[in-house]
Amino acid sequence: MAGRFAPRPARATVRGDVPRQAVAPGKVRVWVPDGPLELGLVLGPLRRGPGDPTFRTMPDGSVWRASRTPAGPGTLRVTARGGEVRGEAWGAGAEWLLEQLPGMLGAYDDPSVFVPRHRLLALTRHRRPGLRLTRTGLVLESLIPSVLEQKVTTLEAYQAWRLLVRRFGEPAPGPAPGRMCVMPSARTWALIPSWEWHRAGVDNKRASTILRAVRVAARLEEAAGMEPAAAQERLEVVPGVGPWTSAETVQRSHGAPDAVTVGDLHLPGIVGFALGGDRYADDSAMLRLLEPYAGQRHRAARLVLLSERVPERRAPRMAPRGIERL
Repeated sequence: MAGRFAPRPARATVRGDVPRQAVAPGKVRVWVPDGPLELGLVLGPLRRGPGDPTFRTMPDGSVWRASRTPAGPGTLRVTARGGEVRGEAWGAGAEWLLEQLPGMLGAYDDPSVFVPRHRLLALTRHRRPGLRLTRTGLVLESLIPSVLEQKVTTLEAYQAWRLLVRRFGEPAPGPAPGRMCVMPSARTWALIPSWEWHRAGVDNKRASTILRAVRVAARLEEAAGMEPAAAQERLEVVPGVGPWTSAETVQRSHGAPDAVTVGDLHLPGIVGFALGGDRYADDSAMLRLLEPYAGQRHRAARLVLLSERVPERRAPRMAPRGIERL
């Protein structure tokens, strides 16, 4: 056997002391907003639970996002210092993410249009002047987690998103914090076996809705260039996507200030209690209270939630169904 195989190269390092491969520096863009900006408020709606693999906030105040852009996967780190915002991005989608950075941070949103008609909203806006409505320009990355949130507890929805993205996504490019992932491509979503949906706690109705959506992913992504109302109409062509899901999507993909969420279990009672003292308000009562804010109803609802004036809970939380154990 002598001479038949080349000798193994000597180990350059001892076990446990393997040098990390250097990461190439990312592309950078610096942008100066035209008013107050609070990263947590603007980007917070993009986070799907504390364990979201695509979103991470760091102790230094920076925000990391991993996205699947039209140019490919990308990782974006955003920091705000001294009145300016610095974005650094890695991966095939880096340039696309930096191009969209101002819109994602509310550059196309105009908070000055909002005229508060209730003292509570006026005080909340005064306390949180950095609220802007984000606009990602990506439809599918907001649509899929919104479908997962249909008629289940938030804990169930967040767990499903986390498990599916980590199982079928890909590692985020660049020096992203540990275990950050880019969500799966449309084709990968379509190829997820039925038992994997079940393991993630996703029932057949929600899984089927996502499968129908990803089959027409290109057409849905075209909606990013439409007006929010037209985009909602296109999304609702997909069976299983209704007004609740389409509103939750365009609020993030389009920064739609008037896309108020109807059909929600809690929001009507919260808005009704805050603006009218009616904790049992339904959708129609909520919409009547929001009529003075036509064109800005979503912003008004966000301010209500930020005011923290919510009715006391009078019933236990809905228990997760845990279908993955069946």
